[in-house]
Amino acid sequence: MSSSRSTKASANSTSETAADLGKTIQRLRKAYNLSLGELSEQSGVAKSIISQIERNETNPTLSTVVRLSRALDTTVDEVLRGEQQSLFIEHQSKSGIPMLESQDGLCKLAIVGPLSLVDVFQWYDFRAQAHGVLESSPHPPGTIEHLYITSGELEVTTGSETKIGKTGEALRFRADVPHKIVNVGAGPAHAVMVLALKQFGNGNA
Repeated sequence: MSSSRSTKASANSTSETAADLGKTIQRLRKAYNLSLGELSEQSGVAKSIISQIERNETNPTLSTVVRLSRALDTTVDEVLRGEQQSLFIEHQSKSGIPMLESQDGLCKLAIVGPLSLVDVFQWYDFRAQAHGVLESSPHPPGTIEHLYITSGELEVTTGSETKIGKTGEALRFRADVPHKIVNVGAGPAHAVMVLALKQFGNGNA
């Protein structure tokens, strides 16, 4: 009797896990705005199989889960945890935020974007003391830098062109050529900086 009960409980657990897996795959796919066909192309898993997984009509092999996890930029462990996992993906403490510093020591960049996406998307919190200069080498072809100035006055030079942005203004410029940011104000400056590499958009963002 207990053996039968145990077998039934195990079967129910497996069924619930499969259902959670299907929901998780579907949620992640929609979060990335991927169609079944697009996820199929990126993962190498047949479109019909993905559809069956999402509808809880089949139990995928581990290799299939691995391929889907990679295509959805997550881990097998996160996918198998199902819908019960926390909606918080990551919590970095202050000491865990990577910091970069300009050569003159007057500019600091906190890397607040996910390190897993640095090849397509980079997000920084930029702070500069008066007269601070941040010089940058060219980023990959097609890279666009977006700079929103929350306080202060920043002069941006990209290639041979220069513009000045003030508090509440935004500058967007080609960053696939040498460029630099200079704090030309009398006090500290603060800005939000986002780099969209060519793979992230069409180069005209």
